[in-house]
This record gives sequence, structure tokens and C-alpha cells, in this order.
Amino acid sequence: MPTIWCAISGHGFGHAAQTVPILNELGRHLPRLTAILRTTVPAPFFKDRLTIPWSLQAVQQDIGCLQRGPLDIDIPATWEAHHTFHASWKERMAAEVSALAAARPAMLLADTPYLAVSAGKQAGIPAIVVASFTWSDVLQCFDDSSPEHQAIVSAIRRSYGEAEMALRIAPGLPLSGISKVIDIGPIAEPALGERQRLRSCLGITASERLVLVGFGGIPLETLPWDQMEQLEGYQFLVDGLERVSPRVHPLSSVPFSFKSALASVDMIMTKPGYGTIVEAVALGLPVVYVRRYNFADEAPLVQFLHDHGCGCELSKGDFNSGNWRPALEAVSAPTPGPPRQPMTGAADAAKALLQYFQ
Repeated sequence: MPTIWCAISGHGFGHAAQTVPILNELGRHLPRLTAILRTTVPAPFFKDRLTIPWSLQAVQQDIGCLQRGPLDIDIPATWEAHHTFHASWKERMAAEVSALAAARPAMLLADTPYLAVSAGKQAGIPAIVVASFTWSDVLQCFDDSSPEHQAIVSAIRRSYGEAEMALRIAPGLPLSGISKVIDIGPIAEPALGERQRLRSCLGITASERLVLVGFGGIPLETLPWDQMEQLEGYQFLVDGLERVSPRVHPLSSVPFSFKSALASVDMIMTKPGYGTIVEAVALGLPVVYVRRYNFADEAPLVQFLHDHGCGCELSKGDFNSGNWRPALEAVSAPTPGPPRQPMTGAADAAKALLQYFQ
């Protein structure tokens, strides 16, 4: 029975959202394929998404960024966490190599933990990076040129350099440090929409626009509730917060996952994260987005949205104050856009990876 080892970053859910469609596509070519998911992404995320047999090992694979909510990166804490992570590098490497030797997978897929790439190299397991960015790309945005920080970035880049190759998911960054990079298409596997059933569950009329407010795996702490109540013509389905009112409904109150809700609403308010933005484009779903401006892959995602979908920026100040109506109205009646971008990334990746299972 062929096995694939998947090291998935636990920073948000975007990395898992990229990996799952690839595994599903591989499963269509390899009916007996099983996956070992090495990640801190919780198991419920994969339950309704991953169609091949899988097991989860909840082991930290990387740091990513430490955040104060979904919109604010704590840069000093991020550097400190990376310092601590690298201080125990030898012990972490030994644990990963031992686990790989016990599992004996055909290959290792990393989105995008660099520890796993080095462990695969040491264990003699082909290690392939699949990603729209690397953590060295991201950390370069925060660098203050201190020798310690530069040493961490250099160490990360060396680890990525041990990969056999990288599959660069569109839209993505250059994946610096990896010698062989193959470009693949965007990755999205949206759910089927159930618009009428969702509205029936919420008891709302067809005349009101339903907005999903969801900012990924790092939840919001609060929203401008009073201002939301005054937005006539709109209803809000909120992920991660439990406030209930005539105009605001928690996602947990309906039998819909985030993925199925995304396919069933009229628009989404979010930050520019890979999984949500690309699935919104695939669905033709209008997006109101709040930018962070210091995360490396944000600019290409915003450009992708405007090139292939419908989006409007909401400033962080207007988001916090509840001045949402202008942005909501800007995407409520979008002008006809270009044809939807083909989501070929999962098929492209599977084609490139099948050679490791022959």
C-alpha cells in the first residue's frame, strides 16, 4: 500500500487547503494510497475534505508567524519563536528522521515546513516542496538585518535547498533557495453550493445579501457588532465568534462547514489568504478583504483576485469601526469580469508526483 508523508504548516489553514486537493487527485490515480499528515492543523479540517485514508500525527513542523489575531503579526515574538525552534534543531531532526524511517513512505510532501525537507534528505526519502511561498520569503519581510535573524533565514534557505524539487503554486513567490522549481496552476477544490438550504436554516429572505465573515484559522476576537446591526440589506454569518442577533449568525449554528458555507453565501469578508481567495475566485464569489501589508504572499493574492475575480479592499480602520457599507456595495453588483481561472494545480502536482510511486 503506497504511503505519502505530508508535512503541513499549522500556521492557519491555507497550507492544508493547498495539500488536500493534491492528495485527492493522487488518490484518483492510486486507489490504495494512504497519507500520514504530520501537522498541528486539527483533524476536523481534513474530515470532510480528504477523500483518501489518512492518519494524523500532531507534531509541530514549523513556526510560521505568531499573531495577535488574524490581522496583526507579532514580529518580535515571531523571531523569538524561531530562535527557540532552531535551538532544538538536532532533537527535532532526530525525531522526524526516526518517524520517517518507521513509516517508510514513498515520498515526502512539504507545504511548507523546511524541517521536514532536511529530515527527508537525511532519511533518504524524496522530499518535494509544494507551496506558494517559503518561510524564508516571509521572514525576509520582517528582517532588521541583525546577524541572528540573518542566520535563521540562511538556515531555513539551506534546508529548502535540500528538496529534490519544488512545485510552485500560482499565484506564488519565487521559492528562493530551491534549485529546481516547476510552476503549477492554482489549487482550489470548492464545495457545491446550497444557497437556499443555508438561507432556510438562518431564516433570512432572498432580498438580503448574505456575507460570510471569516479570517482563517486564527480567529477574530471581536467585531463592530453595533455597526453591523445597522447594515440593512445584509446578513452576516460569522466564523469563530458566537454572537447571535437578528442580523448576525454564528457559523456554528448551522450544519455547514466553512467550506460549504463559502460556496453558499453571496460574498465573503476576509484577509488575503491563499485558500479563501483562490476558492472565492473559483466560485465567482465577491470578496471584501482587509490587508496586513507585511505578509509576503499578500500582494500576488490580491492581484490574482482582481485579475480573475471581484474584490474590494476595506481598510483596517474601516473594518474595526464598522464602516463596511461602501466596500460591501462595491462588490454587491460587480461588472462582468474575465473568464474564471482554471484550477489546474492539483492535477499538475499529481502528474509531477506520480513518478515517485512507480
